[in-house]
Amino acid sequence: MKRTIYSEEHEIFRLSVRRFLEAHAVPHYESWEQHGRTPDEFWKSAGAHGLLCCQIPEQYGGPGGDYRSLCIVSEEMAALGIMAPNLQVHSDIVSEYLLNRGSEAQKRAWLPKMVSGEVRGAIAMSEPDTGSDLQAIKTSATRQGDEFVLNGTKTFITNGDEAGLCIVAAKTDPTKGGKGISLFLVPRDTPGFARGRKLNKLGLRAQDTAELFFQDVRLPRNALLGTEGEGFVYLMSELPQERLGIAVTAVAVAQRAFDLALQHVRERKAFRRPVLDFQNTRFKLAEVRTELEVAWAFLDKCIEAHEHGALTVPEVAMAKLWTSELQGRVIDTCLQFFGGYGYMLEYPISKMYVDARVSRIYGGTSEIMKEIIGRSLDDA
Repeated sequence: MKRTIYSEEHEIFRLSVRRFLEAHAVPHYESWEQHGRTPDEFWKSAGAHGLLCCQIPEQYGGPGGDYRSLCIVSEEMAALGIMAPNLQVHSDIVSEYLLNRGSEAQKRAWLPKMVSGEVRGAIAMSEPDTGSDLQAIKTSATRQGDEFVLNGTKTFITNGDEAGLCIVAAKTDPTKGGKGISLFLVPRDTPGFARGRKLNKLGLRAQDTAELFFQDVRLPRNALLGTEGEGFVYLMSELPQERLGIAVTAVAVAQRAFDLALQHVRERKAFRRPVLDFQNTRFKLAEVRTELEVAWAFLDKCIEAHEHGALTVPEVAMAKLWTSELQGRVIDTCLQFFGGYGYMLEYPISKMYVDARVSRIYGGTSEIMKEIIGRSLDDA
């Protein structure tokens, strides 16, 4: 079915994004994976070509686009297998916190640099002992005069090693649970802010994920993002866009897996005939294609609702749950058609297999999504 949520202007932008990625990312991607990072030159070039923070207004140096522009960047990166440089965390999440919660001074200080790619953004929520329970974080920010003193440890932080700016969630009042959490802007060069090892992950090898340490980090009051004690509310209000972004990527990656498998079974022969001629192949791919059509339709409905501020927390949890689980099923099904070649890392389908596993974990596990949906049943 033809998608209808994108305008002609969006499709022109899509073509520009694809051409940029084909020229500046595809030829270098294997090297990025080998070195475990995406170079600064790519980020700055992406910024110059309008791929970063597409939704940021022109007054802060942005292109002045909308959320659908962010979706196009994610879809095109997934379609080309460029999964490592996590532009979503930078563009869809960190810049959105600044835009929605930052002071005018904070916006003007950081957003233009994020749009240009001069500064990469990260958000530090997860801790070694807390997992998905954000109210249980132990990182603290204690007020001392006109400053806050930050202490704690964060882990699984995407862009953490390379980020020039990190939004850090910390307890400013440990007696109040979630109501005692605040968010802080911590620049890379702040004394006492240190990075640990880059974590050795199963997939997404070219995307840095790091441990972060804060030891007596002294922050001025203007490092506070928004209002003190409102951090948990901010996190909950911004998580839906993060989860929707994961859903966008999940469906786009699943679509790529189907496209690769279909091409392969058309060309590959078994018993002197194309693999596509076998009924089992056609039936399996028919199931996948049907699920993808349903997923795209639901996803587009969610994107449209989000654009109008009407997407609910349970609905985006459904989107994240369904699409991330679908991504895993589709890639597993499609990999099987490649036989032994599907187990070789030089084949894109095998990289997709290991990269996809995290979709059911980050942004809230599938189990957490079910819990959110389950709690909404009384209102159904």
